[in-house]
Amino acid sequence: MIRKFVGAVAAALALMAGLWLMIAPFALGTQPENADWTDPTTSEFFTGLGVAVVGLIGVAAFAAAIHEELVVRGLVAVRQKPAEPEPEPVAAAPQASSAELASLLAPLVEALREDLNTAGRGGGEHRQNGKTALVGVEDNR
Repeated sequence: MIRKFVGAVAAALALMAGLWLMIAPFALGTQPENADWTDPTTSEFFTGLGVAVVGLIGVAAFAAAIHEELVVRGLVAVRQKPAEPEPEPVAAAPQASSAELASLLAPLVEALREDLNTAGRGGGEHRQNGKTALVGVEDNR
């Protein structure tokens, strides 16, 4: 357990060292203001970024290991997610017979047939090669 704490502290120190490397050129004045980054600034910044990322990964890994050790020892209780209740099955709707469907759809079919017939009488159709095309029909809504 002590080794894991020492590892976590070392990783945290590496994280802080990486952050310092990233800001040192600006904090110490070695990078001129309002100028492109110099080669030493670029080198220090990206080296610090790499060290900080490795330190952050180390801190996370050691923290997870410490948590696991505490769970094994029984010092930390793992919270269980409450089980979601099973949804009640929905009763299936009774199937309609084809005669019922035909009686329900009959008014719709008749209304469509009337619409097609009135459009054909309006003179707005033009037949070419067996296909019907509407020519010059305006929508007067």
